[in-house]
Amino acid sequence: MKAYLLQPGRDFDFTAGLPAGHQDLIQDLELATLLRAMAAGDKFLYEVSVKVLLASLDDPDAIRYRQQVLADCLAHPEVIRQMYAVAAGALEDKRHLWGGYGGTYQNASSNLSGAVSHLEAYVARLRQLRQIADDHAGTFGSEGLMALFGTLQRELDDAYFEEISEHLRQLRFRAGVLISAELDRDNSGTGLVLRGPDQARRRWTERLGIGPRTAYSFTISPRDDAGGQILADLTSRGINLVANAAAQSADHIGSYFTMLRAELGFYVSCLNLADKLAAKGVPVAVPDPAPSSSLTFSCTDLRDTCLELQSTGRVTGNDVQADGKSLVIITGANSGGKSTFLRSAGVAQLMMQCGLFVTAQAYQADVTRGIFTHFIREEDAGMTSGRLDDELRRMSVIAGQITPGCLMLFNESFAGTNEREGSEIACQIVRALLDAQIKVFYVTHRFGFADRFRRQHATATLFLRAERQPDGSRNYKLTVKDPLPTSFGEDLYYRLGGWLEEDEAPSAIAAVSPDASETR
Repeated sequence: MKAYLLQPGRDFDFTAGLPAGHQDLIQDLELATLLRAMAAGDKFLYEVSVKVLLASLDDPDAIRYRQQVLADCLAHPEVIRQMYAVAAGALEDKRHLWGGYGGTYQNASSNLSGAVSHLEAYVARLRQLRQIADDHAGTFGSEGLMALFGTLQRELDDAYFEEISEHLRQLRFRAGVLISAELDRDNSGTGLVLRGPDQARRRWTERLGIGPRTAYSFTISPRDDAGGQILADLTSRGINLVANAAAQSADHIGSYFTMLRAELGFYVSCLNLADKLAAKGVPVAVPDPAPSSSLTFSCTDLRDTCLELQSTGRVTGNDVQADGKSLVIITGANSGGKSTFLRSAGVAQLMMQCGLFVTAQAYQADVTRGIFTHFIREEDAGMTSGRLDDELRRMSVIAGQITPGCLMLFNESFAGTNEREGSEIACQIVRALLDAQIKVFYVTHRFGFADRFRRQHATATLFLRAERQPDGSRNYKLTVKDPLPTSFGEDLYYRLGGWLEEDEAPSAIAAVSPDASETR
């Protein structure tokens, strides 16, 4: 049996490694906040969420398949959690069972006993799954869950349980083990065949000693260690094949519960996230995935999901229409919401491509073949060279990994040098990425860089600006406007204190770095 809840027609590969650049992606987009909310303190759910979130689907139909399953899960969360508990319980049962299986034929008896014990526990859990399917199959409409319930009802019917229960009863060999054999030329046993337990039963008249005998027997003395060892060896050889078959069956059913637990675990994580967002009244929408390289991006009230999970107050969303644009440049006032929007776009893209909802009123984007981030880093003791060297090194690594059809997110990149050099480096890198059919979102305070694209590539570029109100305040909204030659660093200076005398302020303002990170 198969679950097929995450992808149509095939299992999700939970053994695959994480994609290139995943560590930067988790750090820059603050995905740990999202993953913790999905896991709700469960280590296993955290690991499953990481795997599925970062293994982006690049087929819109596959994304919609998963979205439909998630819609069913959101409509009937108690059933999904119940099924997850059954799958998790089956694997927990295995841990608490005495004995194992899978050794050599010399241990065939213990292998068989262990395999039968595991099968008996698994069968009890399969009965629970079948009961859930009988009770709730008619309430689900997604292709994935309908197929799962149909499989459970079809393959786990009453005849199956009767047959497997009888087999497990026989494999206990409570009437003894009956093995037939032939004698070889040296009188050694050969051609051992395990017979059914019913064949070992004697008529009641024979057991009372008043009827003709159909078999003859002898008893080995308790002190005959050699004879006992020979008999044990014969028994092991006789039941070895059935022990192996039972072990393989236990492994097969165990692997089914392992996969079912993992795939249901992702949807349980989605339910956890939905509960947290609903408690805050955050709007969510089912995103509309567009074909790759269609240059589609539009959103209404798009919010940074991670900021919503961290913040106790209201988070401002943005409306953006960037269809047909391969480059989006975000400029404007410091602490005006530029980095927040960039993260919101990156997180929403990941959530859409793993089948999740997004925190917006509406969201549509083309699927990408990978997401890469290049965010500003503060200098630290771990750096072996200057900040610009570190930025160029990280960009070189990305260049070796990124492919056409990917999405590249820059946040104040190449700020470790002056305006002219930083703008030139950024221009050359962005042009190379665009030539390679890679979509780019770029937050920058470099006016020279932004203005060059405004003059030379305006038709393919969308310019967004974080607004500054007349009183110096920010509303954290982005609007479609050309870049300005200032990031209003003076506002930041006065917000941080403005402790110098007025005639000293210009030099102090010049010392305030425009790279200050945004908090909103």
